[in-house]
Amino acid sequence: MLASLTALAGFVVGAFAVLAIRNHGDNRRALEPAETVEPGVLPQGVASVLAVLPSSAVVLDHTDRVLRASSAARAFGLVKGDHLMAAELLALARQVRRDGEIRESEIEVAGHKFGLEATTFAVRVAPLGSHGQVLVLAEDQTERRRVEAVRRDFVANVSHELKTPVGALSLLAETIQDAADDPEAVTRFAGRMQHEAARLTYLVQDLITLSRIQGGEPIPTPGPVPVDETVHEAIDRCNTKAAAKDITLVAGGTQGLRVWGDDELLVTALRNLIDNAVAYSPEHTRVVVSARPAGDAVEVSVSDQGIGIPESAQERIFERFFRVDAARSRATGGTGLGLAIVKHVSVAHGGEVTVWSKEGSGSTFTLRLPAFGGTAVAVPSTNTNPLEAAK
Repeated sequence: MLASLTALAGFVVGAFAVLAIRNHGDNRRALEPAETVEPGVLPQGVASVLAVLPSSAVVLDHTDRVLRASSAARAFGLVKGDHLMAAELLALARQVRRDGEIRESEIEVAGHKFGLEATTFAVRVAPLGSHGQVLVLAEDQTERRRVEAVRRDFVANVSHELKTPVGALSLLAETIQDAADDPEAVTRFAGRMQHEAARLTYLVQDLITLSRIQGGEPIPTPGPVPVDETVHEAIDRCNTKAAAKDITLVAGGTQGLRVWGDDELLVTALRNLIDNAVAYSPEHTRVVVSARPAGDAVEVSVSDQGIGIPESAQERIFERFFRVDAARSRATGGTGLGLAIVKHVSVAHGGEVTVWSKEGSGSTFTLRLPAFGGTAVAVPSTNTNPLEAAK
C-alpha cells in the first residue's frame, strides 16, 4: 500500500510541475516551476488534481497552514478549517520541510466520519517546490486491517476445529489397533471414529458452503421456491437428531407461500436453524417452524424451548465460530458455522435474519425473504401439503 502511495505522490508532484509549466510560457522559468509560485499560493488547477485523488490529500504552506485539502481529508477529520489536526502528520510534515526527505509511516487517528474509535492511515509526506510547501497523502487502512484480522481469526479457528476431530481419529485408530483382540472395544471405538469422521465431514461441507455464498457470487438459477416444500425438506433432514432427544418438530403457519431464490440454499439455511434449535433444547420439547406473509416478504421462523441466548451475545451469534458456551457447543457436535451460513444465505437472497431470545425461555430465529412476484400471496396446491405431512 505504501508503494502505491509512493506512485501516487510522484504523480501528484509531477502534475503540479506540469501545471506550473502550463501557467508560465517562459521556457527558461518553466525549468524552475517552484520559483514561479509565490509562497502560500498554489498553481492554478491543483484543486482539480486533488479532487480526483482517492486518498486524503493535504497541501501545507511553510507555516503549516492548509492551502488545499481533499474532501476525504476533511471528512475523516484530518483537516479543520486551515489546520492539520493530526499531530503525527504535522510532525512528519515539519521533518520533511527541514531536510527535504520523503517520509512514509502508519498512524491512527481517533474518531472520524463513520464513528469508529480510530482510523488507521498509511501516509506519505513529500516536499513540494522550494517555498516550504508539503504534500501529505493518507490512505485509509482501517477496513483492510479489519479484513486481515478476520482472516487470521478464521484460519486460526479452522485450524483448531479441524485439529480436534483429526486428533481424535488418530488416537482412536491407535486404540483400536491396541484392542484388536477385544471385539467389544473395537466396536465401541469404531463408533466413536464414525462420529468424529461425521463431524469432520460436516465442518468441511459447511466451510465449502460458506465459502461459496460469502464470495458475493449471484445465485446461479434463482426462481420461485415453495416455502412449504423447503420447510418440509429441512425438517426431514433434522428428524433423526430430533428423534434422538425426543424433540417434536412441528410445521405450521400460512401455507402456499413462495419466495424468490435457490431452493437448496434455503433448505440449508433452515436446516441449520432447526439443527441449532434441537442442539440447544432439552429433551421432550418442541421446535416449531412457521411461515407467514409480511408485505413484500415472507417470514419463516424457527422457535424452540431451549436455554436461550444471553442478550450480550445476541449481536455476535452470526459470526463464524462464535460460541456462547464453547464446551457445550462442541459437545453438541456443531461446527460453529451454521448461523454464519444462515446470515450469508439471507443476504444473498436480499433478505435478513433476526433473533429474539431470553435466557431460560427459548429462542426464535426469523428468516425474512423477498416474496416471489413482489407480494407474499398464498398459492393453492392440489398436492398433499408437506406442512401437514411434517406434523
